Amino acid sequence: MAALPTSCFSIFLQILKKCPKLSCRNFSTTKACLGEMNDPMEHATGIEKRELEQWKAGNKDPWLLDTIIKRGPGTKEQPTMIPSAFSGRIIGCACKGNLFVNWMWLENGAPKRCECGFYFQLKEVKPI
Repeated sequence: MAALPTSCFSIFLQILKKCPKLSCRNFSTTKACLGEMNDPMEHATGIEKRELEQWKAGNKDPWLLDTIIKRGPGTKEQPTMIPSAFSGRIIGCACKGNLFVNWMWLENGAPKRCECGFYFQLKEVKPI
C-alpha cells in the first residue's frame, strides 16, 4: 500500500486538530439499550410471521420436523403416509438389519418402495 505524501498527511492532521468532532461518532440510544425489546410479531413478516402465529396458537412443531412417523403396514395397498405441503420430500427409513438410515426422495403420485420392502406415499397437507 502506497504511503500518503507528507504534505497530504500533514494537511489531514491539521484538519483533525481544528475540527475534533470529525473523528467522533454520533451516539444514539434505542429501546434495546434501555432494556426494552419490541414484540417479535411487530416486525416479523412472511413465513416467519405465520410460524409465530402457529406457535401462539399452540402448534410447537408447525413444520413437522420433530414428529417421528411410525411405519404402518407399508404395503402397496396401504403405504405409510408422509405429510407434506410440497410436491416432494426427503424421508429416511430405518430399515431392519441396517445400521444406517436409508434416505430417499418421495414425490407426489404412486407409492415408492424402500429397499427393505416398505412403501411410502405423500399425503397432501395445508401449507402454513
